Amino acid sequence: MTPTRTVATRPGAALLTATALLIGVGGLLLAALTLPVPGEGTPPNARLWLAGILALLAVGAVGVRGAAQGESRAARTLPAAFTLLLAVLGTEALLRAYAVPAGLIPTPGRVLSALWTARTVLLQDTYTTFVLEALLGFLAGTALGLIMALLVVRFRFLERGLLPYAALFSSIPIVALAPVIVKAVGLDWPSKTVVVAVTVLFPVVVGAVRGLQSASWLHLDLMHTYAATPAQTFRDVRVPSALPFVFGALKVASTLALISAIVAEFFGTNGHGLGFRIQIEVGRFGLDIVWAAIVLASVAGIAFFALVNALETRLLPRAGRP
Repeated sequence: MTPTRTVATRPGAALLTATALLIGVGGLLLAALTLPVPGEGTPPNARLWLAGILALLAVGAVGVRGAAQGESRAARTLPAAFTLLLAVLGTEALLRAYAVPAGLIPTPGRVLSALWTARTVLLQDTYTTFVLEALLGFLAGTALGLIMALLVVRFRFLERGLLPYAALFSSIPIVALAPVIVKAVGLDWPSKTVVVAVTVLFPVVVGAVRGLQSASWLHLDLMHTYAATPAQTFRDVRVPSALPFVFGALKVASTLALISAIVAEFFGTNGHGLGFRIQIEVGRFGLDIVWAAIVLASVAGIAFFALVNALETRLLPRAGRP
């Protein structure tokens, strides 16, 4: 048996990790609070501050490395949390040290302030982009893709006549497809839903067909020997074999859905959506709002991917293998 990886047992290892994290995070926080906001004070000695910030980041990295030792829940979650905290504080300190204008790159503190100040508008934009466009388009594209995959597997002439075009259409760039659909359907959110559905459709078709056709011929012959009905064979053999491929396609589609919705909004909208907000605020040099919209889009995308992943974890062990 392979020995289980455990937390380092050297004396003082936990204390060293905690100290490194405290120095790294605390030092960066102190630097971010000490340095003046760009445009509101005298620019400091940037090179000296750069050396200090990099040193604090290095110390923090040592602490993250120590926190990652072991297989406990804390060892799997704390390193990512501290890495994000170090990156945010380090970025804040560096931007202040070099007095980078907010119109070029806003500090994380200014982005958080914009998130709170414009929360009502940004949440409405997130609802439009994520729920009405990305989520509905994802569900519609997934449903149509699974139906098409079943038909392709059932009728061989569809596999030879339709599947090659599915692979071809899946390679069309979204920036070429979105303006055509938006102009044809309209500027309201249903046009973006159609764009997302088309984008999601073909990866799901290809993945589901591969999964349904991956069933072992030995298992299929065994079910035939037992005089199983086609429905029983499909349920007990083909579906369990196809689930890993389907969920792999759904993970890819979950990221494509939000990207497609945002890109489609660049080509016309009714005044709502994260893509619309990003496009408008870039023209106004309101990059704090732009980054706030990007943060919300990232959070929504990560949550969506995590939901699909959790669904896969829940269903696959039950599916088993025939």
